[in-house]
Amino acid sequence: MLNALKRSSVRVTGGVFRERMNTDRDYLLELDSGCLLQNFYLEAGIIMPGLQVVPDPSAAKLHWGWESPTCQLRGHFLGHWLSAAAAFAASDNDRELKTKLDKIVSELARCQSLNGGEWVGSIPEKYMDRLSGSEYIWSPQYTMHKTIMGLVDAYRFAGNEQALEIVDRLADWYVKWLERSAAADPDIAYKGEQGGMLEQWAELYSITKDKKYLTLIDAYKDNYLFTELENGGDVLSDNHANASIPISHGSARLYEVFGDERYAELTKRFWEDAVTRRGMLSTTGANAGEFWIPPHQMAQYISDSDQEFCTVYNMVRTADQLFRMTGDVKYADYIERAIYNGFLAQQNKHTGMPTYFLPLRAGARKKWGSKRNDFWCCHGTMVQSPTLYPSLIYYTDENSITAAQYIPSEAETEIGGARVSISQTTDMLSYNNQVFFDEHSGGEKSRWSVRFEVSCSGRAEFRLRLRVPCWSAAVPSLIIDGKAAEPVIENGFMVLDREWSGKTVINTVFASRVTAEPLEDAPELCALVDGPIVLAGLTDSDRGIRYSGDIMNALRPRTEHTYAAYVWKQNCYVTVGQPENFELVPLYEVTDEQYTVYFTLKKEGGES
Repeated sequence: MLNALKRSSVRVTGGVFRERMNTDRDYLLELDSGCLLQNFYLEAGIIMPGLQVVPDPSAAKLHWGWESPTCQLRGHFLGHWLSAAAAFAASDNDRELKTKLDKIVSELARCQSLNGGEWVGSIPEKYMDRLSGSEYIWSPQYTMHKTIMGLVDAYRFAGNEQALEIVDRLADWYVKWLERSAAADPDIAYKGEQGGMLEQWAELYSITKDKKYLTLIDAYKDNYLFTELENGGDVLSDNHANASIPISHGSARLYEVFGDERYAELTKRFWEDAVTRRGMLSTTGANAGEFWIPPHQMAQYISDSDQEFCTVYNMVRTADQLFRMTGDVKYADYIERAIYNGFLAQQNKHTGMPTYFLPLRAGARKKWGSKRNDFWCCHGTMVQSPTLYPSLIYYTDENSITAAQYIPSEAETEIGGARVSISQTTDMLSYNNQVFFDEHSGGEKSRWSVRFEVSCSGRAEFRLRLRVPCWSAAVPSLIIDGKAAEPVIENGFMVLDREWSGKTVINTVFASRVTAEPLEDAPELCALVDGPIVLAGLTDSDRGIRYSGDIMNALRPRTEHTYAAYVWKQNCYVTVGQPENFELVPLYEVTDEQYTVYFTLKKEGGES
């Protein structure tokens, strides 16, 4: 079992990932605390200043969209905000966000007291009772899960004890609710998008060891999806994707807390159904209009409503749980593809706002959310997604440190009785070591040239494992302290097994190339992928691409060769030899431009 380094031990230091984290952090600070709390205040009977009467709703200082006081999911966003702010407090020691978080938590405690001491919802308690009736209600358990998650993370990452006290009293309400409701409706715990609740009850038991959480776990652990997965076959097609994925988080956390192999197997079976047997789009999505696409039928669903962002975020979390559980490199490869073509591609690089779906039809445009008038579910997972980066990079076990993602960062841990510091940067090849890389890179500077520095407080024996990406087109080059070395590769990782002391500098380069990835049910339609990065053609239609031999014969690199742009502005191309040539750029760089991802490829002399 691998363990991710604590968020407080890892800091992302540069590049596009740091830039996007900073944009996210600025937005979290920008939002007004009173507006974040507005629906909790209303439920507790607190009148916000100046809002006893609202003569001009358009000028009212309120959040709208899904946070509107008229929406049945109102208040869901604050839980995401708390989780994101707590994560920044841990990884960046962000005192400004921590102060804001602590104040908001104290106001939630005030609301809980006014509600009678247990309920701390942004919605009425009776919404939960409606789950067993015939009157329509929109996912109150989904809304409450976000509040519970945010409070738990405020304790786990930001050390806020009051948050744990609040959620512990709320758990008492849940125990009573289940005792009161389950007799009339034994399935009430499984209604209203309850998928994330199981994970939170398991998390709270791991923190408190209070037996009431075992009661809550028992109430939520027999989800129908578990039975369906154990029976085998395709259980996901045409089902709501984001309602199902958090259930896998629950099974994984149950395995981590209790060691029950049944739940490890259920998590693996979920992945098999969701990814392995289903296939996926080049961007990792496998859903359209919020529902799972049937296996190997992706081309039929290319539209403006592909890849709901919440599903990308939650599938990355599942992949991370499975990577820690199994150590299988395929999960780390999946995470890399998803964070480039989901986390980054669905975040507006200027505003930090999400696009609910990632349109993949030809000539599409991304539709961005607004800062205060939408607050979709994807708005919530988007503010959390950049805060995941520090937890996805480094992992340890009893005798190894694993670098699973190549993100400029620095970290500290203890292994083999020594304090170990490790950092990675994207390396501009110097004249001193360039000779070792020319064979694979042609002298071109590459974003996949990575420099590690490992420093030990004393002598320690351990393994350093560096992931060899599945897209790597050649055996990686390796230099240790300025000397070329022969890489040892085991199970998808380059392994350096040695006694470490002082500072060691490691340089490696992974050779990437553009490949054409076809859709299984329309193999003439291909996405062009550079390493893990999906390319978007800046064109309003599928103009087709003709080529002979290698697809690279139809492309010419276009690099912004400036210090300000290097190296994160690479992976840009222009077509050559076409009736009308056009540019291709990383999908995550596209903001308001029209773009096309899937092209009809034709080899000269015959179909591709």
